Parts: sequence; C-alpha cells; structure tokens
Amino acid sequence: MSPPEITVAAVTETDGRFLVVEERIDQRLVINQPAGHVEAGETLLEAIVREVREETAWLFTARELLGVYLWRHPGTGRTTKRFTFVGSVSDHRAGLALDHGIIGTHWMTQAELERRGPQLRSPLVLRCVHDYLIGQRQPLAIAAGLDLGSAVAVEAVGL
Repeated sequence: MSPPEITVAAVTETDGRFLVVEERIDQRLVINQPAGHVEAGETLLEAIVREVREETAWLFTARELLGVYLWRHPGTGRTTKRFTFVGSVSDHRAGLALDHGIIGTHWMTQAELERRGPQLRSPLVLRCVHDYLIGQRQPLAIAAGLDLGSAVAVEAVGL
C-alpha cells in the first residue's frame, strides 16, 4: 500500500462564519476549507500559509493544530493525511489571482455548510468545523516544522 498523500488545511472563523473556498474538482463544484498538498522542501506551516494565500488571497497565521485526519476517498481508494491548522487571516489582497479551479471564497456558518453537505469536498470539512467548535486543539509545535517525509509517520489524532 502506498503512503498517504500529505495535505494541509486551514480553519479560520470570524463571527461564527468559516472561511471556505468553492472550487471545481473533476467537473464538480465543491466547498472545502482552504487546503492543498505540501510541496517538496516545505514545512507544513509554510505549506498552509502558501495554500491559503493562493486560494483565498488572505494571509493565514496559524495558532494551533486542530488535528491530523486520515480519509480514504470512496471512489479512488486514495488515502489522504490532512494536517488541519487553526488560525486567523489578515492582509487580504483582493486583486490577487486565485489558484486554478478556485471559483471564489465564502464565509459560511456551520448550518450553511451542513445544508451544503452533498457539495462538500469530503466529510473532513464538517468534521473539522465540529472539532473546532468543541474546542479541540493541539500545540502548533507538534506539526509546524514537519516536512513531507516526517509527516507520513505522524499518527492521526483527529479521527
């Protein structure tokens, strides 16, 4: 079995609304937290800051690790290990071109996300919102300095 794909995601909330992206994946419009793959030579923290800027035009400042989640895509069987960080955004650059496939960004409540259930990219979107709302947090230092190689060995703590 091949190792899981390593991804990062950001949960940021303002006044009960969560920053999400609407993106086109395989001809389907989906809702997800700002997220993406870790590139070679990047730490997880560098990757999440880059991904949030590229997908939303916001600068993300991570404060804590929400959790490490494993998810197997039911159609492809591909396994993803997702490191989800909690933080805040600032320095919005409205004119910045967003990543290919990103249709737009939204601030949505938990209820709005629940109503969009079939449109969510994976069950992790709501799982991360739920974990955030119940106060689940881990120290940032647990994962911030990890890179692709070291991230594979970390046990899932969110699922």
